[in-house]
Amino acid sequence: MKYQQVEIAFFIDRPNRFIAHCMKKDGEIIIAHVKNTGRGKEVLIPGAEVAIVFAPGPKRKTAYDLIAVKKKGDWFNIDSQLPNRLAIDGILDGTILLPGLTGPFTVYKREVTYLHSKFDIYLETVVGQKAFVEVKGMTLENKAIGAFPDAPTLRGLKHIGELTYAAQDGYAAYVLFIAQFEHLHLATIHEEMQPALADMVRHAQQSRVQILAYNCQVSADEVTVKQAIPFDVDIPFEDPIQ
Repeated sequence: MKYQQVEIAFFIDRPNRFIAHCMKKDGEIIIAHVKNTGRGKEVLIPGAEVAIVFAPGPKRKTAYDLIAVKKKGDWFNIDSQLPNRLAIDGILDGTILLPGLTGPFTVYKREVTYLHSKFDIYLETVVGQKAFVEVKGMTLENKAIGAFPDAPTLRGLKHIGELTYAAQDGYAAYVLFIAQFEHLHLATIHEEMQPALADMVRHAQQSRVQILAYNCQVSADEVTVKQAIPFDVDIPFEDPIQ
């Protein structure tokens, strides 16, 4: 995924979850829409280098989107709309593998309802297998360990719970974490942030829900899925801002 009309700027502050003040290289102060309502405190630090996209429109309140931030020399993409696009493209072109599914896909749909949830991806294979994939973006990292979530998520808890029911009902079921940065050797659940989510993931794994993680190669204006990363719910995660 390559962005157009990307500029480099410097982060000033974030008055609320939705906007940030940034200074362009020519000194102009602009307001950018932050394409992620998560906390971002560990990366959005005053003076941090950020990537902004010029995207004006008649219905927009801001002319820019803030899509990425540089942390210790590495770019972290924070566009919350990106993981689904990367997941779909990666699954269909074979970059992302879903263990247990056999043969090519004959059906592919987005936002399919099961029970009380809409899962991101629904697939059927040539041999009749049916699968749900729920995609989660991961932007939180410390000491080369990536973690989800960066804030408690009732939606995530509900999705994983209902994926468990889907697996028990005979569907292949996957949670796919897309780490929107490159340098990590392990992915996990931030159990201190949301103990119930970690417990739900353990229960889901026991019910044959597969938890997958992939990292990405990231620059200011481009993100590509790179490779599978091991996931272990029992690995402790040290929150960088606690």
